[in-house]
Amino acid sequence: MAITDAPPLEVGASKPLPPRRRAQRLTGRRSTPWLFLAVPLAFLVVLTYIPVVNMLWYSVTDWDGLDPDKEFVGLENYVDIFTRPEIFQVFFVSLFYLAGAVAQLGLALFFATLLSFRTRFRNFFKGVIFFPYLINGVAIGLMFLYFFRPDGTLDAVLGTFGIRDTPQWLGDPSVVNVSLAATSVWRYMGLNFVLFLGAIQSVPEEQYEAADLDGATSWDKFRYIIVPSIRRILGLSFILAIAGALSAFEMPYIMTGGANGSETFVIQTVDTAFRYSKVGLASAMAVVLLAIVLIITAVQRRVFPDERREDA
Repeated sequence: MAITDAPPLEVGASKPLPPRRRAQRLTGRRSTPWLFLAVPLAFLVVLTYIPVVNMLWYSVTDWDGLDPDKEFVGLENYVDIFTRPEIFQVFFVSLFYLAGAVAQLGLALFFATLLSFRTRFRNFFKGVIFFPYLINGVAIGLMFLYFFRPDGTLDAVLGTFGIRDTPQWLGDPSVVNVSLAATSVWRYMGLNFVLFLGAIQSVPEEQYEAADLDGATSWDKFRYIIVPSIRRILGLSFILAIAGALSAFEMPYIMTGGANGSETFVIQTVDTAFRYSKVGLASAMAVVLLAIVLIITAVQRRVFPDERREDA
């Protein structure tokens, strides 16, 4: 009788899975990411997409927020927004916040450039600049409410320099928006500072060494190395600053409640909905603001395209 030797088994080798088990394992691998995404996606749909759809529907009705009946009025609410000066003119208040945002970006870029190189106590100054962004917005509003009050901290400091005739910083319509914009600069500069600092520190050191060999000055390094290397971060920060200026709410609402000419578009939207019970009109105002922000975002993506898309 012939005896045949079985082929030796390789150490660590495993038997191939049956097709059914292999299909089950493949299905499990494909479904696992969706199981992790299920809860976040559910929250996203319930808390974002459904409210947006409802907002679009409310914007073409005259709903007051309480009556179960909603009468369809078409584009009447949108016509009111663009034809009633008291509604649309509050966008001009955003110009103060936009100017403050430009100043904020300039200061953040200056300090980020300065502290990205070897400077004494630079870690201390990094913390000082970023710390205001960590403070709760309500706390900042209350703090600056006392800072700008008559005979408050600002008036006391100016008094030491002989400046006695000071305006009511939050009561005078000619200066109230400047005061509020300055508060926003103090609060949000730390965020842009960190973004710029990280972008600058990601620039290869070899570029600075080559610039030193060519005899480049500090201004030349900033102009020809730093700015081109972080231009996308600069563009993104500027677009976000515009969106933030249009949607300013927290600081003016806490410090003035929108009084004395400081009412922003968002404050007016909230008052229209909850004080005057015109939820339909307020929804249309929110849709207009959303459309403006989406247009700004589209422009940003057009002017500053994704690096991966450019490389492709």
